Amino acid sequence: MINQPKNQKAEIRTQVPGPKSKEIRHKEDQHLAPGLQGFALMAGIVVERAGGSAVTDVDGNTFLDIIGGIGVNGLGHSHPAFVKALKDQVEKASVGSFTSEARVELLQRIVENRPAKDVHRIQLYSSGAEAVESALRLAKCYTGKYEFVSFWGGFHGKTMGTLSLMGSTFKEKLGPMVAGAHIAPYANCYRCPFKMKYPSCSMACLDFIREQVKTTSAGSVAAFILEPMQGTAGNIVPPKEFLPGVKSIAKEFGALLICDEMICGFGRTGKFWGSQHSGVEPDIVTMGKQFGGGFPISAIMSKDEIVNSKPWSNHSGSSSSYGGNPLASAAAAAAVKIIQEEGLVENSRKMGEYFLKKLQPMADKYPFIGEVRGAGLFLGIEMVKDKVSKEPLSRTACARIFTECLKRGLLTMSYAPSFRIQPAMTIDEGTINNSVTIIEEVFTLTEREGFWRL
Repeated sequence: MINQPKNQKAEIRTQVPGPKSKEIRHKEDQHLAPGLQGFALMAGIVVERAGGSAVTDVDGNTFLDIIGGIGVNGLGHSHPAFVKALKDQVEKASVGSFTSEARVELLQRIVENRPAKDVHRIQLYSSGAEAVESALRLAKCYTGKYEFVSFWGGFHGKTMGTLSLMGSTFKEKLGPMVAGAHIAPYANCYRCPFKMKYPSCSMACLDFIREQVKTTSAGSVAAFILEPMQGTAGNIVPPKEFLPGVKSIAKEFGALLICDEMICGFGRTGKFWGSQHSGVEPDIVTMGKQFGGGFPISAIMSKDEIVNSKPWSNHSGSSSSYGGNPLASAAAAAAVKIIQEEGLVENSRKMGEYFLKKLQPMADKYPFIGEVRGAGLFLGIEMVKDKVSKEPLSRTACARIFTECLKRGLLTMSYAPSFRIQPAMTIDEGTINNSVTIIEEVFTLTEREGFWRL
């Protein structure tokens, strides 16, 4: 049984942001450097408390949260069992690299749910990019090669190594990038660069990827790295043939397959791992976000023969100052336990299907909705100026949609052309209905006032 509130509702008592939020934000702005997440800056609210799928600010306004900490908040806010686990552990020990019972429990729980039988050796870190960097080093150590293939729209972090793999304009003016990165097209069928339609395309993108690597690499590809479903690109769900096809190409080039499960893993997509939707067994898995239930922890997992590669396996060769400390381990162990015992993977599947059915009619109803897609509670709405050209909705229009949702008590990631939805996996039908009501109200306003044409 899911131990979180049901049928949660928004309640707005003041202008948003309210006077207390404005006062506190002003103090913060005196010292906080720029670069905070866009939706946090645009909202301007100051959070006082949160529970389940609801967030209450210092002005007493309660918002429904379908951002979910960008996929971090799988358990819902302030889950009682999670809070208790953290309180219990912080009174015992919180830091250090020595073995703890919490870390042993965490490792066992991850292995119980591993995506492949022989993928069971784990190293722990504190951020997604840190884990991805470790996976890249491990692939280089094992293969003796140095090149990597990543994908358009992919996001793996903001360190220099992970930026080099990023398939977007985010890395502009941050070069030069790390040598050896090749970025290939991802199977984003709505925006197919080959102007083809699935399935009649016969997955032409895979043939292109093969030829691209063959003709542009130096013949030293260590690994292909991808998200089984892309988050930052707009919660993109590729055809089931894509991931097996990429693995097959990687094998042709003697390269490993790294599945970056930061946002897909631990039930987000309705299966424990995103790769399980296509039956692919990765060589290396990176994990984070809801893995820690909101606590900063990440990890990589691989096979015996791979993790024993040197210098990665040397003493301190793959360690991290905060990796696997007792408090982080207790938090993640509690999170995985809750996911297992409360059936959150199945709830993600069921509630995701329910949410998707509520959203899909909008593609026909509104002139600015190009596509509605999703897997589990990993949902995306593609917002466009024109359904034929698929020109993305302007940032001005998207910002207005975000603000209108906020004013009505809904926290969204609707400030870019893709309206991303990844709420807590504890969400119920009542809370979904209340969220959809606000989305419908705002989309109706958007059409009536015509600001989607901006």
